[in-house]
Amino acid sequence: MLKKVLIVDDSLTVRLYHRQILEKANYICDEAENGMEALEKAQLSNYDIYLVDVNMPVLDGYSFVKRLREGEGSIAPVIMVSTESEEMDMDLAYESGASVYLIKPARPDDLILNINMLTFKK
Repeated sequence: MLKKVLIVDDSLTVRLYHRQILEKANYICDEAENGMEALEKAQLSNYDIYLVDVNMPVLDGYSFVKRLREGEGSIAPVIMVSTESEEMDMDLAYESGASVYLIKPARPDDLILNINMLTFKK
């Protein structure tokens, strides 16, 4: 059964980059431009994993993950991908509920390895 990923990033270019990598690895991809749109989509569909940017308008990545974990308490893994590379940024990501933190641009091999590992895909 194919795994479903929600790619959350305000940059169309980044969303298309990640979609291309993931679809080539046989993942089903959906997209959201910000955390609020992602929350709405998460309520309507079950995702196996979320790929989330940190800096976005309307609702940032940290806030999205916190809210995703509240309420129904989604346990789906979250990979945060950001240009922010300070230890403080990584700490905030993990405190908000992220499973993995990658620095942009994420190398395709690293991205697929982490997603496969978190979704138990061979």
